[in-house]
Amino acid sequence: MKAEFTIPVVTNIPTTPSVVDGAMAHSRPFVAKSDHQSALGFPEELVEDWHDRALAKMKELLGKYRSLQVFMDSCVKCGACTDKCHYFLGTSDPKNMPVARQDLMRKVYRRYFTFAGKYFPWLVGAVDLTREVLEEWYSYYHQCSECRRCSVYCPYGIDTAEITMAGREILASVGIGQKYSNEIIGKVFKIGNNLGLPQPAMADTLLDLEEEIKEDIDVDVRLPLDNADAEVLLVTPSADFFAEPHVDGLIGYAKVFHQAGIPWTLSSHASEAANFGLFIGNDESMQKVAARIREAALELGVRRIVVGECGHAWRVAYSYWNTLIGPFDFLDPNYPAPQHICEATYDLIQAGALKFDKEQNDDKVVTFHDSCNVARGSRMGNMPGGQFIIPRALIRASCNHFVDMREDSIREGTYCCGGGGGLLTDDLTELRVKGALPRVQALHEVIEQYQVTHMAAICAICKSQFTKVLPFYSLGMDMIISVHQLVGDALVMGSEQ
Repeated sequence: MKAEFTIPVVTNIPTTPSVVDGAMAHSRPFVAKSDHQSALGFPEELVEDWHDRALAKMKELLGKYRSLQVFMDSCVKCGACTDKCHYFLGTSDPKNMPVARQDLMRKVYRRYFTFAGKYFPWLVGAVDLTREVLEEWYSYYHQCSECRRCSVYCPYGIDTAEITMAGREILASVGIGQKYSNEIIGKVFKIGNNLGLPQPAMADTLLDLEEEIKEDIDVDVRLPLDNADAEVLLVTPSADFFAEPHVDGLIGYAKVFHQAGIPWTLSSHASEAANFGLFIGNDESMQKVAARIREAALELGVRRIVVGECGHAWRVAYSYWNTLIGPFDFLDPNYPAPQHICEATYDLIQAGALKFDKEQNDDKVVTFHDSCNVARGSRMGNMPGGQFIIPRALIRASCNHFVDMREDSIREGTYCCGGGGGLLTDDLTELRVKGALPRVQALHEVIEQYQVTHMAAICAICKSQFTKVLPFYSLGMDMIISVHQLVGDALVMGSEQ
């Protein structure tokens, strides 16, 4: 695919690039319009007293999140993180080194919140908060996907994602929000999903999918919507309703529930698992988005909540829901609350409730992409590392040919797809393509060594990102597939079970 920028070269041996100062200084997403800002309670445009208001917000966040001040104070510039960011590896811009991206805020923090910075700023690298600094924040805090790979390798556990989230919240609080994320959050507030898909359109889509399944396998598999008293409420990313390869994952979920005889439903009120409030670091937005799910679960009288294939949606559900919208004392205590669709399917396999014909996927040699927020921000099952074990177990149950990518590029050390953290927007195509380089590098290795044909994932953003960027590297956009597509294609349906 042709591009207006230089596409990184995929080499046989991964390398750390030579730095190119300002290589991505031009990269910045569209700024949120006034209605996108006001819908979230932010100023419609840059406020006149932006300087004082930004510092007040920083002070508030430093008090609210003790970790943020620890991160500001504890970095010793050891260099352990410098080559761990996929954006630095793909862009060569030194400000995409995690330590340098942190320092954009740390220098301002030192100037206004430390003794040395107030009186001897030149000694500690402290800087004044200026419009130029604010613009630099907007550029480089939107060149971080909040994937937290750098935190795995930091000896002090500094989490650049939390610093990025704080930076974005400060920017939005003075009137400089990001269009993509803020517009999406506003759609959820108004309609219930990221796409702005109303209930009638959603219902028609599900009916069309039922007809497609019937034509394909001659089994009446239902995709119910707003069914009261179902056992399971499935909350899935709205991409599952219309886009490839996501929709094949949704069909896979439906086949699993059908074959296991589990009554389930989707909800038009809570038709979105994703929660972009996480990306902008705003608790109020996170809670408002999540509240719709609790409301739907109570209204429909379900006994379990199952989350579909979406990386950050699962992180929010696993790590934040109990605080945001708990307790879940109205659900069945015999099941996790919430539960990932991979956990639900894995448990059914362990119980012998599902049977597979692996040969249905013999046209594929599959590898697996660990999604960042699943790998480093959550867990699955009742075992350590379940978030790595369970998805691979599903693939192996439904495929004869599976291989992993090299060890330092998977599990806890997985590389981000390059499109997470609210960066999945066309105005950041260059960043997304370059940020995908480390994952594409590892993928190329298994293609050459094992003739891999497909890469499976359990994240809506990863799937969307790879369908966009793989062609830039001369790879097919259809290489990326849903784990539950593999499951659904191999699942033995009906009385053949």
